[in-house]
Amino acid sequence: MEQPNKLPTKTPGPADYLANERTFLAWIRTSVALMGFGFVIVKFALFIRQLSVALGEGTVLPSKGYSAVIGVLMVALGAILALLAFFRYRSVEKQLNENVFFPSQRLSLLLTLSIVIGAILLILYLLPGI
Repeated sequence: MEQPNKLPTKTPGPADYLANERTFLAWIRTSVALMGFGFVIVKFALFIRQLSVALGEGTVLPSKGYSAVIGVLMVALGAILALLAFFRYRSVEKQLNENVFFPSQRLSLLLTLSIVIGAILLILYLLPGI
């Protein structure tokens, strides 16, 4: 269990609260980017299918592929990240009010592991013959 770091000499000021808010907004930007990227992944297969029809190609791509699943998972990851960022923001705000700080890297670790696992799955999906 993590030990609290007492801050006896300094009371939290506006800069501490604003830093907490900037961090929260950075996590929100990351979650919105993940959701946007997931949306693009879902719609990319539809775009390719429509492009092949418009060009008169005889090849018709399958209606459902892994892009829909991958895209939906990315959107879900972005939504979960936004929710976790809010909980972390409120936790840090409470700690600032109590003049106690518990450093935590769980949110960063969760996001990093999720993206690395997603990248590995995408690499395996994109490599031909595997």
